[in-house]
Amino acid sequence: MPTKPIIILGIESSCDDTAAAVVKNGVLLSNVVADQHVHEQYGGVVPELASRAHQQNMVPVIQQALQQAGIDKEDLSAIAYTRGPGLLGSLLVGASFAKGLALGLNVPLIEVNHMQAHVLAHFIKDETSTLVPIKSVQISNQPSFPFLCLTVSGGHTQIVMVNDYFDMEVIGTTLDDAAGEAFDKAGKIMGLPYPAGPLVDNHAQRGNSNAFTFPHPRIPKLDFSFSGLKTAVLYFIRDELKKNPNFIDENIQDLCASIQKTIVNILLDKLKTAAVEKGINEIAIAGGVSANSGLRAALEKMKQDLDWNVYIPKFEYCTDNAAMIAITGYFKCLNNDFSSQKISATARLPL
Repeated sequence: MPTKPIIILGIESSCDDTAAAVVKNGVLLSNVVADQHVHEQYGGVVPELASRAHQQNMVPVIQQALQQAGIDKEDLSAIAYTRGPGLLGSLLVGASFAKGLALGLNVPLIEVNHMQAHVLAHFIKDETSTLVPIKSVQISNQPSFPFLCLTVSGGHTQIVMVNDYFDMEVIGTTLDDAAGEAFDKAGKIMGLPYPAGPLVDNHAQRGNSNAFTFPHPRIPKLDFSFSGLKTAVLYFIRDELKKNPNFIDENIQDLCASIQKTIVNILLDKLKTAAVEKGINEIAIAGGVSANSGLRAALEKMKQDLDWNVYIPKFEYCTDNAAMIAITGYFKCLNNDFSSQKISATARLPL
């Protein structure tokens, strides 16, 4: 008799993106994301508005994911959902819907750590899962164990030692702000609309990264800090505007390039130290900031200089998405690692 396929529905609602994806026997069949543009006028994510938008988007997003995958809900083997970390109101919407759907279908429930899922995004397989080069950096979802993963987003900055799908250790983390937040706040200081990170990257590609110098924090071991950099950028621009009211407009590209170079150097200095300490040359990055062109270019140089094997997920798997939740759910299903209906969503969830 043929073995019944393992079909996982993944639900992601940790912040302001409502997402659903379907994985069948480890292969991604659909990945649907609904953005929330309501936050743009506020210059950042408003938690209450985010949770309300999740309530509106959840059903149509899941319906679309199932339709694109050609899967009926009765065929699902399990429901995987983001338990945390993230915005509690947003997490509760996804967790509640997942629990109700799992009960209604009488299928197991799988809780997923959002940060673990970012790491395991490297193992997403789809119909186009061949290696696609960016220069000599390979966009691949198959690093070899053990590897180091620099996970960088708007809410987190971590260096993770990955020994196996379920054996991960955070060996470095931010002590205050995340790198993605530093990008967004620096952009806001320069008058760029939210989310400013991608706009900083866009301007930086046409600027001189050596035009201005910003300080690097002296943080021990493998940890990070970006609060001081944000303050330095704020004071620098404030002082320059006193001399020249048009300073930002006249120097926006060089400013963005210089700030981006500083953030990337801070990240990769720690990553290089970790690679040397652990004796590992399998290096992966994940999270929304892994789409940054400056970070990718710097990794390309370090790959050549240090003989690293570098892995970057496809762009759609860098930012928050349900494909990474579904693939993590698939691996946990193979491991018979199911969750109780009594498990609650939580804003803070260690890796």
